[in-house]
Amino acid sequence: VPAGATVVQMHCGSGLFGAVAARGRAAGHVYLTDRSVVAVEAARRTMVENGIDTATVLAGHGSSPLDPALRADVVAIRIPTEKLALVQLMADAFGLLRVGGHCCVAGATNEGIKSAATLLEKLFGNATVLGTDSGHRAVMAVKRAATPSDPTVLADPALPHDAFRSLNVTLRGESLQLFTRPGVFSWEHVDEATSILVDCMTVGQGDDVLDLGCGSGPLGMLAARLSRTGHVCMVDMDTEAVRCATRAVERAGLTNCDVLASDVAAAVRDRRFDVVVTNPPFHVGKGTDLDVPAQFIADAWQVLKRGGRLALVANRTLPYERLIHERFGNLVTLHDGPRFKVLGATR
Repeated sequence: VPAGATVVQMHCGSGLFGAVAARGRAAGHVYLTDRSVVAVEAARRTMVENGIDTATVLAGHGSSPLDPALRADVVAIRIPTEKLALVQLMADAFGLLRVGGHCCVAGATNEGIKSAATLLEKLFGNATVLGTDSGHRAVMAVKRAATPSDPTVLADPALPHDAFRSLNVTLRGESLQLFTRPGVFSWEHVDEATSILVDCMTVGQGDDVLDLGCGSGPLGMLAARLSRTGHVCMVDMDTEAVRCATRAVERAGLTNCDVLASDVAAAVRDRRFDVVVTNPPFHVGKGTDLDVPAQFIADAWQVLKRGGRLALVANRTLPYERLIHERFGNLVTLHDGPRFKVLGATR
């Protein structure tokens, strides 16, 4: 990192690269961004615990939360697994960099780093492998011109920050218009598990409902229609999902619904609900981690009113029954299909 350089780390995770760049005092200022509010909180703690005061951590995808006038000398990207989300980050990096600036991407082979390196070379016209280790690779490119080497890399209409894909769906007889973005869960269609949960969830008039991990918002929007006089809150840790769900709610004119960025239910711990519906994530990278759905179940119990109901959909092979029964003391199977199950419980 050149002395006095402006450094941007996108998809920053816990902020390790940014912390090293800032701690070395070579960088003038480091900006870290991530669409996950969980990652943003982790990166902020990393900076505080290491006494770093020359770094700014912001929630948002790529360059979206940054000042449009900002120009960088170095941009680093820890690659996401969604290809279009990665291309968005690379496009942002190219736009942020001054001519002569460096873009570095890093990731694992099974995450797509080789494909990322190919994209990097097409966009910048050059790419150099900085290092490899245990199935991981870091690759760097130099911005040698003001325009991309291969503009077709940036041709997808979904790439701009203000571009949303519109999905028109019918759920339980209700016509809904959803909006999605690359990297948002099941961004090209309503997934099968969510469709099954739609048919199983019970929402009565006046019920206050929490859609925990809302994605683009199909469950929460339907709940708002069914509840009518009740209030629905939709939360997600992904700021892009929050943008999509917010747009859908506003376009639908739903006045009994709000959307919040949240680490599980952290943003609504002081509120209480009659119903919690959720399709919790269980992947961390390529693996399965039951700590995440366990937290969803624990948070659902905490924010439900006494007598409130949980409806959770999951792959039928995942052992959520024990987690739910330990927390709620009761359990009912609302759906048991060949691929998915819907589990219910009452507080």
